[in-house]
Amino acid sequence: MAQVEATTERVVAADAETVFDALADYSGTRAKLLPQHFSEYEVREGGDGEGTLVHWKLQATSKRVRDCLLEVSEPTDGELVEKDRNSSMVTTWRVTPAGEGGSRVVVHTTWQGAGGVGGFFEKTFAPKGLGRIYDEVLDKLATEVEK
Repeated sequence: MAQVEATTERVVAADAETVFDALADYSGTRAKLLPQHFSEYEVREGGDGEGTLVHWKLQATSKRVRDCLLEVSEPTDGELVEKDRNSSMVTTWRVTPAGEGGSRVVVHTTWQGAGGVGGFFEKTFAPKGLGRIYDEVLDKLATEVEK
C-alpha cells in the first residue's frame, strides 16, 4: 500500500479570518461549497470547527464512492484537519494571509492507497481527480467570501 497525496491551493480575495470561518462553518457555509461529488451531507456533532463530526459520501468517479465520517480538529491557528473514521484519509485545510486583504487556501489530502496494479493507477490518477473536485470547492469558497 502506498500513500496517496493530493494538494490544491488558491488565493482568495478575502481576509484569512473570513475564509477560515467560512470553511469551519460546517452547519452553514460548508454545505454550500460542496459540488455534486458530495452527497448525504450531515453534521452529527458540533458544527463549527474543532469538535465537529460530519458525514458525507464523496463520489470521485462513477465507480468510486467513499462513505466519510470526519472528525474535525484545529491543531493550529488557520488550520482545520478532517480525519475520516472510516478510512486512512486525512484532509488538512490551511488558510494564511496573502497580500493586502487576501488569503491563500491550501487543501492537502492523504490516504493509504491500494497495493499492486490498482494502487499504481490510484496513485497516478486519484490526486488529479481529487484536485479537480477541490478546485470546484475553492471556486465556490471564493464566490462565497468575495461578496
